[in-house]
Amino acid sequence: MIKKTSFTIDEIKRKIEQYCVYQDRCHKEVEQKMKDYNLIPEAKEMILLSLMQNNFLNEERFAKSFARGKFRIKSWGKQRIVRELKFKDISAYNIKTALKEIDENEYIKTIYRITEKRNEVIKEPNFYKRKKKLIDFLMRKGFESELIYKTVNEVVC
Repeated sequence: MIKKTSFTIDEIKRKIEQYCVYQDRCHKEVEQKMKDYNLIPEAKEMILLSLMQNNFLNEERFAKSFARGKFRIKSWGKQRIVRELKFKDISAYNIKTALKEIDENEYIKTIYRITEKRNEVIKEPNFYKRKKKLIDFLMRKGFESELIYKTVNEVVC
């Protein structure tokens, strides 16, 4: 079987449209995907413009769904979500909009839930080491330090 190595612009555009339909994507991911096809700059611009005009590519929608998903599924804190969105070159406006997708009451319930769950798992008899491990865990999850200290002090004490 002969492997096809060159595609027409329309074929590449359809492939990238499918890539965007499967899951919301940011510009950086789409540009990386296009880099794999070794396109000339004019073709990349044409495809990007078409994706945006036909609403296959929408940074605000991507940022919102990313924030919702990472919070609900992975229980990430706002700081971690912001850091990951910045890594994906999302604008400050879209990051701010995305964080509004996270309900504040749900956010507080989540940090308490994962703190209690993690506290049961940690088999550290030393009170201070136990607190340190919990705090480190919540920091990696991306929660704000004031909220972490308040939660850990209520759960562990």
